[in-house]
Amino acid sequence: MLDTESRQSARADQHTVGELVAQASEQLTTVVRSELQLAQAEMKEKGKRAGLGGGMFGGAALAGLLALQALVAAAIAAVTLVLPVWAAALVVFGALLLIAGVLALVGKKEIKQATPATPQETIGSVRADMDAIREGAQR
Repeated sequence: MLDTESRQSARADQHTVGELVAQASEQLTTVVRSELQLAQAEMKEKGKRAGLGGGMFGGAALAGLLALQALVAAAIAAVTLVLPVWAAALVVFGALLLIAGVLALVGKKEIKQATPATPQETIGSVRADMDAIREGAQR
């Protein structure tokens, strides 16, 4: 009698394969949804921080621009010790224009080297890998 009861309780504890698969599928769906909600909350927080950081960078850029303008005014004032104000301003203007031209040429060269915006070396490497796989598959 005891043996029959233990068999019945063991059968009650056992689930069919279909039930186990359904249960695993439900659990997996719950885990994936939870992970997606966590990722969404994390990205929302990071977005807020990135926006705040971007605003701070904008403020820093504005302060830097104002500081640069003050430096230009000081340079003009220094040159006025030797030349009239209009000539001093013209000399500083020419120097700044020269610096801008050099920076533009260097920037153009760097952009030219960065284009096209596709990872050419990686594409070549992947193509070589694919060719090697094809050759290996044909053997």
